[in-house]
Amino acid sequence: MNSYEVLRRAAEPIGVKALAARLKLSPAMVYKWCQESNKDDPDSSGARNPLDRIAEIYNATESLDVINWLCHEADGFFVNNPKPKSDDIDTELLRNTHQLVTEFSNLLTTVTQSIEDDGMIEPTEADHIRQAWETLKLTAESFTVACERGAYFLAEEKKEQ
Repeated sequence: MNSYEVLRRAAEPIGVKALAARLKLSPAMVYKWCQESNKDDPDSSGARNPLDRIAEIYNATESLDVINWLCHEADGFFVNNPKPKSDDIDTELLRNTHQLVTEFSNLLTTVTQSIEDDGMIEPTEADHIRQAWETLKLTAESFTVACERGAYFLAEEKKEQ
């Protein structure tokens, strides 16, 4: 989806005029952000929007801090797409499955250790649980994306070679 389409969909529930008022901008500017912008076409009616600018900042700096901050603002978490470590599908699948099970086990161990001593979870223990959870989410998301991309699928033609 293009950035102008994302902005258009985001503005729909409250309306462009209300969004413009919240941003202290003219509705015309927000309308322009919600239209396709082509920097090579001077007759294009759209304007470079904030999403395009954030992408430009990231592309120029390659700093994930920008992306992580935005995800944090949305009460979320950024996960990089996985990069295969091996050309051997069987080895990669086994390693990643093992990693996923290990991280889940680590989370359960962290929770168990937190409540074993006094039956409560204190703030420092909650921090450890959060760290284990974030690691598990990253591992699970990486595994899922690899599955979706066909990283563990070997077409019959390739198997026969």
